[in-house]
Amino acid sequence: MYLTIQAIVLRVTDYKDHDALLTVLTREHGKLTVKARGLRRKNSPLIAPCQLLAYGEFTLFEYRGMYTVNEAHSLELFQNLRRDLTKLSLGTYFAQVAEVISQEDLPNPELQALLLNSLYALSALNLPEDQVKAAFELRAACLAGYTPDLFGCHICGNETPDRFDLSAGQLQCSRCSRGEGGIRMPISDSMLQAMRYICFCEPKKLFAFSLGEENLQFLSAVTEGYLATQLERGFSTLDFYKSLYI
Repeated sequence: MYLTIQAIVLRVTDYKDHDALLTVLTREHGKLTVKARGLRRKNSPLIAPCQLLAYGEFTLFEYRGMYTVNEAHSLELFQNLRRDLTKLSLGTYFAQVAEVISQEDLPNPELQALLLNSLYALSALNLPEDQVKAAFELRAACLAGYTPDLFGCHICGNETPDRFDLSAGQLQCSRCSRGEGGIRMPISDSMLQAMRYICFCEPKKLFAFSLGEENLQFLSAVTEGYLATQLERGFSTLDFYKSLYI
């Protein structure tokens, strides 16, 4: 049986002598693992569309429960992204997050759109990396089922809280945080407004917010901590990205 899909490559793993296994994210079928025969040969026609972070159209052949790439051509390679190591490593982190929160054979068009839009923002839009990173992380957390409560201190109801609880995904005032466990990070009012925007805006307008450089850095730290706390794991790709700034 043949299947035609549009997918983005999340991971490439060597397989046997000249083949590779691709983890791809599709709209209709969620995450799939497919075999690319001869991909590691020098003149393989699959090299471009089957590389990491490539978005393409794939014709797959299914045999005994395993998909094999029969044909593939590129739709978007994000060339500007590949010319910048830091942006490329950040995009690879986005792909690893998408792989973790997606599921096999479960449609997830919103996640694929988020990943593609985030890679496009890194590649083609002149936006700060912290802005793209924070928007991706928080929106990804929402798509994974971890939408935070961003409307008032959950203890006293104060509408201008200044702390965000990474474990509970809730806001608190500094005075309400005393004596309680958990990990809380300070947030400014402008950061809180940005977080609300990221969670509830139209997908196509995800990056249409602005913050000063310092607030963007703090926001990136908050969203990074929140996503890692909710997923209960770290990401090797994020560690590599951050190592480039040491």
